[in-house]
Amino acid sequence: MLNEEICKLRDQLNESIISGNDYSITYKLSVELDELIAQYYRNMLKDEKLITNK
Repeated sequence: MLNEEICKLRDQLNESIISGNDYSITYKLSVELDELIAQYYRNMLKDEKLITNK
């Protein structure tokens, strides 16, 4: 789910860099990827806290 979205967006970012797309497109993809990665880690920390509190 989130992992799949991260992988898909990472591939899009890599393709944008390789293709030499306009900087604004590459930057937008990079920011979106950063947000997904941050969300992934927030979820991981939340899950870890739930596990340790049981």
